[in-house]
Formats: sequence, structure tokens, C-alpha cells
Amino acid sequence: MTGHVVVGRLRKPHGLKGDCTLFPLTDTPEAIFAPGRELWVVGLSGETLAGPFTVERSRSYHREWLVKFVGVDHRDALDPFRGQFLGVPQETLGPLAQDEVYLHELDGFSVRLADDTPLGLVSAVYELPAGLMIEVQGPKREFMLPYRKEFVQRVDRAGRRLVVTPPEGLLE
Repeated sequence: MTGHVVVGRLRKPHGLKGDCTLFPLTDTPEAIFAPGRELWVVGLSGETLAGPFTVERSRSYHREWLVKFVGVDHRDALDPFRGQFLGVPQETLGPLAQDEVYLHELDGFSVRLADDTPLGLVSAVYELPAGLMIEVQGPKREFMLPYRKEFVQRVDRAGRRLVVTPPEGLLE
């Protein structure tokens, strides 16, 4: 299968009966890791390594989640996938809000000012400790723009464009 959206990362076994800890990479872990949900193991280059694994039970555990998959009854069963990502097919996720976009979709988005002046195209997205940054290739040079509400005013997913208000002095 292709088109998986990464929603978590497998950590380590928890206990002796097949439970494992995972770090959620989603805003809605209670829905994504709900019993009955199917998850696939996804490698670093996006390839599907295994799955689907069906969630039997799950619960929040500190900053992580404890998850037990159907048929995984021993702590070593998921060991080959430790550190790998978990994904779900994009079409199984609920619709995005009007101002939301998947990060992998941002490449190629047009970046414009509120008066429709084009600034360039998104060429990369970086997840940094300070937050998301988008790299914009402009007509004369590239620049980095923080992907925050004070700078990204509107997201037009259908039109593949961002309306932005860049920080003072960024474009000079």
C-alpha cells in the first residue's frame, strides 16, 4: 500500500504480554490508536515494512501511548520494528479543517502576500526545535519562513497556496 500518513513511532516493549510503547505523531492519538484501528509499519524512506496490525487496546502513558496489537502476545514480537514509524492510509483519516494541510503536501505550494503578490514556491519543510519552517524559493533568492499563525494567514489546500505576512525585514 502507498500513501500512508505517519502517526507514531514504535519505542520499546512494555511488560511481557505484547504491549509496546509508542510516541504519537498526531494531534488525535485517542482516535488513531483506538481499538480496531489498523496500522502499518513504515520505514524511513516511506516504504511499508509490515502490517496491518490491528489495535486491541491502548491508553495514554505519560507522553507516550501503550498499545497492544491483536495477535502480538510476546514482548519480542515487535522488536524488529523498534524505532520504525507507524502509518495509516490517508483516506482513512477524517477530513482536514479548512486551514489545515498535511506537511508532505506543502511542497510546491504558492506563497503569496495578502494583496496576491507572489513570493515563491515552498521547496522544503523543516521540523526544527523552534517549530516548523518552510523554505520558499523566490524569484531572486530563497528564504525561510516560520510556519506559525502570525505569519501564515490562510491555507488554500485546493488551490495549493499560502497567504502570508512575513516578519519585518525578511524580504529586504
